[in-house]
Amino acid sequence: MAADYDVLIRKARVLDGSGNPWFRADVGVKDGHIRTVGKIGDASATRTIDARDRIVAPGFIDVHTHIEGGVERNPRGDNFLLDGVTTVITGNCGSSEMNLAAWFDKIEKLGLGLNVASLVGHNTVRAEVMGSANRLATPEEIKRMQSLVDRAMRDGAVGFSTGLEYIPGTYSNTAEVVALAKAAAAHGGVYTSHMRDEGIHEIEAITEAVNVGKEAGMTVEISHLKIDRRSVWGASDQSLALIEKSRREGVDVVADQYPYDRASTNLGIRLPSWALAEGKIKERLADPATRRKIAGEMKQNLAQMGEPDYSFATVARFASNAVYEGKTISEINVLKGRAPGVVNEIETIFDLMSAGGASMTYHLMGDVDIERIMRYPFTAIASDGSIIQLGAGNPHPRSYGTNARVLAEYVRTRGVLTLEDAVRRMTSLPAHTFSLHDRGLIREGMAADLVVFDPARVEDKATYIKPHQYAQGFDFVLVNGQLVVDDGKLTPARPGQTLRHKQ
Repeated sequence: MAADYDVLIRKARVLDGSGNPWFRADVGVKDGHIRTVGKIGDASATRTIDARDRIVAPGFIDVHTHIEGGVERNPRGDNFLLDGVTTVITGNCGSSEMNLAAWFDKIEKLGLGLNVASLVGHNTVRAEVMGSANRLATPEEIKRMQSLVDRAMRDGAVGFSTGLEYIPGTYSNTAEVVALAKAAAAHGGVYTSHMRDEGIHEIEAITEAVNVGKEAGMTVEISHLKIDRRSVWGASDQSLALIEKSRREGVDVVADQYPYDRASTNLGIRLPSWALAEGKIKERLADPATRRKIAGEMKQNLAQMGEPDYSFATVARFASNAVYEGKTISEINVLKGRAPGVVNEIETIFDLMSAGGASMTYHLMGDVDIERIMRYPFTAIASDGSIIQLGAGNPHPRSYGTNARVLAEYVRTRGVLTLEDAVRRMTSLPAHTFSLHDRGLIREGMAADLVVFDPARVEDKATYIKPHQYAQGFDFVLVNGQLVVDDGKLTPARPGQTLRHKQ
């Protein structure tokens, strides 16, 4: 005789993801869905979990990830599952897989541990049509790019992303972005933007993102909202005021944020974008006059940032010499036998760029802005992380501990958020933004993506010095009704799905 439930969670404090207070209930799961929420009397179950007054919440939805490449190596997504994440949205910052239909099929066959949705990236589409050309697109090129966005949306993309600080998207104008966003909006997609600037010119950048959403008629999600210039720390009040003003005027603008004071991206972002065009950085650095021009613009930018040198920049991954990993540009400069100072540190950056570039972490943000942005009610929690190979390189700890850090540091220790609101930002808010209608809430009939944790014990362990440490305290995690974390340990189950946007 078949059991009444596949999994039965008893004696739980249910935080349903709506932001409402927790309530005591049992949760019964059957055939991948939540069947019962309430007092369950005598019933049989294949597996019964005594929550012992722990929190049961919807599985966390990480709306800003970069799992391409990593998911092929570890399709279970260990670091995300152990941080309570059951669904990720990838393809952010303008970079995605080009043929999403083929990629979805490929990763499904590998056996996913978590659910995966994807955006279609502007930089990917532009590179397909124009390479890394530093010019505006022609009308014909825009039509070709629109066709690629349309195809990706039909293949299941949840929206269109830009990375306007990166090549080749940085060479586009707003009209191009609007034209491509409209192709995604026609299918109900969301517009997500790594904006052109996240510091001195952030107001202009937010204005552009809002205008794209207004003209295309679509929801706007501002990616990893921050103030990343020491010289303008504290300016987040102006950014949030503009977002709120836009919402009152009828534009659906939300944001996401990772709870750390360091960013993570490539080393090339420190150079002027024109120097990277057509992939000819080595040739430009080999020309003395051009090299001096690049260095001059870098010094000017550093001064605008309010940074005395490049000690804020730490190498996370450098294929040519792993000894540099975990060291700042200032420290590497001295290791190379050069005198301290900005001029020589720029030469050290040039050396690393000539050797293929590096992945970096940048200490750029301040606590005042982090906390203020986190308090804004339409800010979702997101890692900007990837699926990590345990022990490889010196990655940003956000790939291991984003949600645990919010719950431990910003809820339990600092009291910046209530537990209920923190969970809402990890669940129903992102589900609503990206139209994941059957996830993000604990409701009968919804997909059984669930996490069981003790809010007094959950903790992020990963640090900048020792990043390769899994989060602790997420005792049970279910994806589509199957246990992928059982009593704190990963299981062999691979119940994840690709979540393809429905037209």
